[in-house]
Amino acid sequence: MLHPSLSTFFSTRLLRRAGIMAGVSFGLALALVGYLFGFADEDFFSRLFNAFFVFFWLLSVTFLAVVPFVSWAAAKWLVSPEVAPAAGASRKPRSAPASATVRKPTRTVTRSEKTL
Repeated sequence: MLHPSLSTFFSTRLLRRAGIMAGVSFGLALALVGYLFGFADEDFFSRLFNAFFVFFWLLSVTFLAVVPFVSWAAAKWLVSPEVAPAAGASRKPRSAPASATVRKPTRTVTRSEKTL
């Protein structure tokens, strides 16, 4: 069994994704902590770090593990190997639209005065 080296594991694509998620996590954490507790709070940086860590963990698990696994599982388990997609589209050709429907104009009804 081949063991991938660390250079292939930490590819530029993975690092770019992690960097984007870190930036989004930092922005969300900064907005959340700033809105809820204010920027002059004495525990600002500890709360910022905790919120950043939670957001980064949730985003990274979602986009680096769950989404690729669901895509792989759907492609692997839900598509039967015997059924291959046809070369041509299986859509029926669209027929010419029917003649435009002519609508009757609405009737204008005047209101009659109420009688007591």
